[in-house]
This record gives sequence, C-alpha cells and structure tokens, in this order.
Amino acid sequence: MSEELRELGALIEAKRPDCVLGWDVSFGELSVDVAPANIAGLVDFLKTDNACKFSTLVDLTAVDYPERPKRFEVVYHFLSMFQNHRIRLKMAIREDEIVPSITEVHPSANWFEREVFDMFGILFSGHPDLRRILTDYGFRGYPLRKDFPTTGYVELRYDEAQKRVVYEPVKLVQEYRQFDFMSPWEGANYILPGDEKGEGAK
Repeated sequence: MSEELRELGALIEAKRPDCVLGWDVSFGELSVDVAPANIAGLVDFLKTDNACKFSTLVDLTAVDYPERPKRFEVVYHFLSMFQNHRIRLKMAIREDEIVPSITEVHPSANWFEREVFDMFGILFSGHPDLRRILTDYGFRGYPLRKDFPTTGYVELRYDEAQKRVVYEPVKLVQEYRQFDFMSPWEGANYILPGDEKGEGAK
C-alpha cells in the first residue's frame, strides 16, 4: 500500500506542479503540501483523474500554529472508493490570507468551510453563504484559535424580569481563579485520595 501511495504522490506532483509543494507517506497515509492559489483546480483534478478519483470529501478543517509566520494550516481529507485510497492536503496560510472555496467542486464543502470560518476566522473567497454556523449572531472571536480565552468573552443567561436572554461580560469568582493542582494532568508529585489502597494491595 505504501508503495502505491508513493507512486500516487509522485504522479500528482508531476501532473500538478503548480499546486504541489511537497508530499510524504507516513503511517500509511499520503499527505500533500499544497499552495492556496489553485486549490480548487487541484481538488477538481483529484476528483476527476482516473488514477485518483478522490470523489468523496471526508473532512475540511484547520489547525492553529500561532508561532508560525503562516499561522494556519487548512487541512482537507479525501477518499477514493474506486482506488481504496485516502489523501490529506495541507495548506499553510497567513492570518490575513483568503482561501479559494472548493464548493464548486465539492458542494459538501459548504458547511465545512463555514465551520472553519466560524471557529478560526479563515475567509473563503467564492463561498456562496459564508457566515457563522456554530456560534450565535454577534459572537466575538474565534473559539478554536489558541489565543481565545477558555472562558470566552461573554456569558448569557435568561433574565426573568426582561423575559429574554441577556449577554454579559464574563465574571469569574475568585475561587475559579485559584488552582490547588489536585489534578492528575498537572504532573505534580503527590498522592491522590485512594492511592493508599493501591499501596496496600501490593
């Protein structure tokens, strides 16, 4: 299988040098680094070429790397049921860069691209209806960016007096800001309640 994927990677690179920046096969999967300029053309090629036939868009998401000059990586996963192959496209972009939409090639990308816009703030040119899909109207920020606060910026509640939902700035009680490190994920060297039972069983 790995040899087939290497041949496929070399074929795609040879036929689409305008888009392919590099590729590798790891963990039994083909990953291709691509340029954003002609992403829709590359996706169309992958869908229609007889050696590829990646006709199913499985997923479209993004990853945030705040320390990189090209902060975001837009990631596409495709499946070829004809060839029994999967491919991953990875596209590094700057925070202010706009990505061409692939909805003309894969209409199912519509909601995926809306979700990436909603969660990361990445814009897709040529999208027929680019608006938030998971958060509320007027939501501030992009929840899957690494610099988004875990508590958010606003909280909402139903106000009985006004008979409606009201938005308020997040107010944290002081107890919420204190950490006792009684969590196995903190990596502290201490004995958790119940550990003594394990010691006695030895």
